[in-house]
Amino acid sequence: MRDHQPAPTPDGDRRLSTKEAAELLGVKPETVYAYVSRGQLSSRRAPGGRGSTFDAKEVETLARRNRRESGGGSGSGGGELAVRTRITLIDADRYYFRGVDATELAARHSYEEIAEWLWTGRMKPGTTFTAPDASVAVARRSVDALPEHASPTDRLRVAAIAAAAADPLRFDLSEDAVLGTARVLIPTLVAALPPVRAGHRDEGSLAQRLWARLSGRAADEASLRVLDTALGLLVDHDLAASTLAVRVAASARAHAYAAVSAGLGVLEGPLHGAASGLAHRLLNDVLEQGDAGPVIADELRAGRRIPGLGHRLYRGEDPRARALFALLEEIPRAEPALLAARDVVATTARHTPLHANVDLALAVFTASSGMPATAGETIFAVARTAGWIAHALEEYGERPLRMRPSGLYAGAKPPQPLPE
Repeated sequence: MRDHQPAPTPDGDRRLSTKEAAELLGVKPETVYAYVSRGQLSSRRAPGGRGSTFDAKEVETLARRNRRESGGGSGSGGGELAVRTRITLIDADRYYFRGVDATELAARHSYEEIAEWLWTGRMKPGTTFTAPDASVAVARRSVDALPEHASPTDRLRVAAIAAAAADPLRFDLSEDAVLGTARVLIPTLVAALPPVRAGHRDEGSLAQRLWARLSGRAADEASLRVLDTALGLLVDHDLAASTLAVRVAASARAHAYAAVSAGLGVLEGPLHGAASGLAHRLLNDVLEQGDAGPVIADELRAGRRIPGLGHRLYRGEDPRARALFALLEEIPRAEPALLAARDVVATTARHTPLHANVDLALAVFTASSGMPATAGETIFAVARTAGWIAHALEEYGERPLRMRPSGLYAGAKPPQPLPE
């Protein structure tokens, strides 16, 4: 069959019929009109008033965009979902926030300043996040009602839901409103966690307030610097599983609290936010036995992967781990945990050469700071909330419900008889 080339209109533009536009887009004719109703395509009545026509260039542009978003374009990684983003780039064992080296940002700026940079593209020195007493009070009451064995992520998720319920304007998805929510939600999440020491007063930076929820030791300047740098390094990391969940929620126009809740739900998996807790326990075992050999042997014998090692996006060492290890070397009490981590890397290299990732670096920090194994997950969750907000803001600017892949049905061929 010969390809049909639409005739140009008097003004020189090529016009496509509904059928031709549908074929080019790979959709049904009804979907073409859905694009028109969403404002993604413009239509014009055909001469004589029979049917609609569409600008060929406009249809071709939409078809290219749809192919990129569905992962069908070049560089999509074999059909994986590809999403345009201006937030984070990971390239050649380095990563960048809005084009700026993320490790350099974390070395020079606080977590709150980096969050503002990620959200707005503007650096605001001295930025701090504080939450109103009313927001903190409702979140604390809800968190306090949980059983004692509730995990930190359970508490953060409940705090986010409580804060949402207390905000009647949560459905305002304008940029200013979402940014206002973000600046209040993050400190509310931290304040909702119970302090380790009684009588603690919430003062200072977000890192200082978070430290009081993680360790009973007094916070020294070097340790607070590590914590604040860790928060800055972990703000975002492209489309991790939790971030994709946030974008799906935002695509459905869920409000910011709900989008963050979606991220927290995914974060709890052992292959994501909870990985640092596994590395923490591994380090403690090595410290107790004084040798990584038998500990690694037990892990391999049980068929488990060694936590804290390797990352699918980096061929060399995770740049986040490298930055944190450099700071931890300046803290004398971290030396035993650092030596244990190096022993883990060296011992595992006899079996499979893998570099340390950020989970192992977090484990060194938490294990040497008198923190529980869950502390790394808490740090990760608080840090990543800022990145989730950035992705939600970006997704609110895209067409609604675009994060809707098609299922490849592999079940019984219909029609099947009704079940007995």
